[in-house]
Amino acid sequence: MAHGGSRAGQIALAVVVAGVLGAPAAQAQPEMWPEVRLVGERVIAHDLEVRGTVLGGLSGIDYRANTGEYVLISDDRSERNPARFYTARFAVDGDGLGPVTFTGTHALLDPSGAEYPAKSVDPEEIRVDPWTGDHFWTQEGERADTVLIDPSVRIARPDGAYVGDLPIPDNERMRPDAGPRRNAALEAATFAAGGTLFVTALEGPLLEDGPGPTIAHGSLNRLTVQARSGPVLAQYLYPTEPVFAASRPTPGRGDNGIVSILATDPLDPSTLLVLERAYVPGVGNKIRLYEADLAAATNVHGGAATGARPAAKRLVADLDDLGLTHIDNIEGMTWGPRLPSGERTLILVSDNNFSAGQVTQLIALAMR
Repeated sequence: MAHGGSRAGQIALAVVVAGVLGAPAAQAQPEMWPEVRLVGERVIAHDLEVRGTVLGGLSGIDYRANTGEYVLISDDRSERNPARFYTARFAVDGDGLGPVTFTGTHALLDPSGAEYPAKSVDPEEIRVDPWTGDHFWTQEGERADTVLIDPSVRIARPDGAYVGDLPIPDNERMRPDAGPRRNAALEAATFAAGGTLFVTALEGPLLEDGPGPTIAHGSLNRLTVQARSGPVLAQYLYPTEPVFAASRPTPGRGDNGIVSILATDPLDPSTLLVLERAYVPGVGNKIRLYEADLAAATNVHGGAATGARPAAKRLVADLDDLGLTHIDNIEGMTWGPRLPSGERTLILVSDNNFSAGQVTQLIALAMR
């Protein structure tokens, strides 16, 4: 069943927040760059040791504007080292993306204060709370033959200590015949409306919302909007693209999904930047950025996807078109500092899956 009242409440709340915080400062009009352009890229040494841990699996990144530092979460399921996030510094300016210095690593701790046992969590996204500086991080849980572990949104102090959990919608819990698919659950998250709202996205569709993407069709994935204090306000459907190519030599093995989201405007919680990551065996990766508009979408919180109107979307950039030397398994993104031109930087990071055949890649883009 759709709920009609929460949409207006979100917009009203955003207007109030904008009035308190003030509108963004006007920027000088830059030259007419293409909407998105490449600023620079860096590849991090494979299996780099950082404070006694192996760097890899970087699936989420966020920027602490007050310190100029970045936080990056690893999707290591406590199998190589304890579940953790890193801090790093690097310059992004008109000259490109500078050398990367990793300044620390912090284990994510459970409610008892202990490190997570192997395979008990699957970290994916990390966001710094603009109000408190705490870290909200998502993990995908597990769906296996005899194991069902719910995904979750957890809150940690900057040192990794456990603070609490946000509730998740009932339909995002793992059940034998319903809920998220394996390794396609809570992959993406962002704060919106000045930090008053928290928005999450499933990488793939719920089992009850239809099949995953193929070369013939995309999928309908759920975006969840909740108050920062926890109550779920709405859910919307987002239409992913079909798989971009046939896999080889074995057909039918490609996939595409949502791996990161960002609020685009502090005054408008209905607009999001969505990072779709596709991988096709024998072909490679395709990474695309879309703008999603939720304003006319049906609120499907507590209801089925059948007959609902999904979010509108438009292509912002295909990384194939930006002149990169290599495109790996990009999974995380964050807004970075503004350039002297007035352009906003977007920083992307790849998850190398701890594989010697892949790379940990940082990319800086500029966006008008």
